[in-house]
Amino acid sequence: MKNNYLNMVGLAFRARKCSVGEETIVKDIQSQRAKLVLLANDIGPQTRKKITDKCRTYNVPYKIVDDDRDVLSHAIGKTQRVAVAILDAGFAAKIRTLLG
Repeated sequence: MKNNYLNMVGLAFRARKCSVGEETIVKDIQSQRAKLVLLANDIGPQTRKKITDKCRTYNVPYKIVDDDRDVLSHAIGKTQRVAVAILDAGFAAKIRTLLG
C-alpha cells in the first residue's frame, strides 16, 4: 500500500502539483495553496516544528509518513528532500486515502 502513495506523490510531482524546499512549502501553506504536507520520519526537529506549526495555524493537513528522506526523495526524483507539499486537492485526497 505504501508504494501506491509514493507513486501518487511521483505523479503529482511530474504534474507540477508539488512543492519542495522548506521556504517554498511555508509560502504555499501561508497562501493556502498547499492541500497536504508530507514529512519524512527523519526530518529535523526544528524543520518539523516550523512546518507543523504553520500547518496548524493555516489549517493545512499534514502527515509524518513511515518512510525516511531517501524513500520520499526517490519518489519525486530528487535528493535529500524531507518534506513535500501537495498543491492539488485531487492528489491530496487520493494520497490521504492511500495513507489511511
